[in-house]
Amino acid sequence: MVRSMTAFGRAKEQIDGKNITVEIKSVNNRFLDCSVKISRAYSYLEDKVKEYIKKGGISRGKVEIFIQVELAESKGAVVSLDEEYLKSYLASLEKLRDEYGLANDISVMSVASNSNIFTVTKAEEDAEKDFADISPVLEKALSSFLERRAQEGERLRDDLMAKKEGLIKIKEQIAEKSSEWIASYRSRLEQRLRDVLSDNAVNIDESRILTECAIFADKVAIDEELVRLDSHFKAFDEIFASDEPVGRKLDFLLQEMNRETNTIGSKSQNTDIAKLVIQMKTELEKIREQIQNLE
Repeated sequence: MVRSMTAFGRAKEQIDGKNITVEIKSVNNRFLDCSVKISRAYSYLEDKVKEYIKKGGISRGKVEIFIQVELAESKGAVVSLDEEYLKSYLASLEKLRDEYGLANDISVMSVASNSNIFTVTKAEEDAEKDFADISPVLEKALSSFLERRAQEGERLRDDLMAKKEGLIKIKEQIAEKSSEWIASYRSRLEQRLRDVLSDNAVNIDESRILTECAIFADKVAIDEELVRLDSHFKAFDEIFASDEPVGRKLDFLLQEMNRETNTIGSKSQNTDIAKLVIQMKTELEKIREQIQNLE
């Protein structure tokens, strides 16, 4: 299951005399951080909304849900003033006016634009019905939200798979350069010995050359690292083929790829291989940045 952690979904309907608008948006986050902003009269539904969102299959991301409920017709709700809040609010407005010499435009309509001064009292037994009214709109917004997450996730998947193929090509070049380098070491070692010993007419010890070549080959051998990289590339494909969120697993897998690449770099004494290692690390960093966007 490949889904981006960045998406937006919106739905609006009129149900049972209520104009209901639901917006869901999310950005990257290591864990699931869900917040609900809902009309004050329906604030007791926040936990139900969060539970609904979690059951919808969202496991990671900073998710914000905005729910606005406006009564198109009276349903017996009682609207009253929050007296304490209103007094504090008016005092702050007057202080703002007096201390900063602002125009005195404090009016009923300007003050009423702050919805926090009002409280809407509803019977608690309406909770189930209110959530039943909101649920269809929430479902549509969530469906749109998840669809966009999936669409963006597929685009990221295609990009990451292309980058993985690029890594395989770099790995193959490293393997080829390593084989060539080790194969040529014997002749280079023998030539250096001839140059050093030629003036003293000392015969070259073939067994010593073979020993030195074996020690060198073992020291710079990267076969195990290359095999493990192949295994990681296979796991990369398997993770994308699974039905579970892929972000965390890919993040861990990328750490393993980086470890193998660093080991190859530390063993390498060849400038061509060193350049390829830097190229691979650069591509791995690009993949790491992309993975941060996946759920």
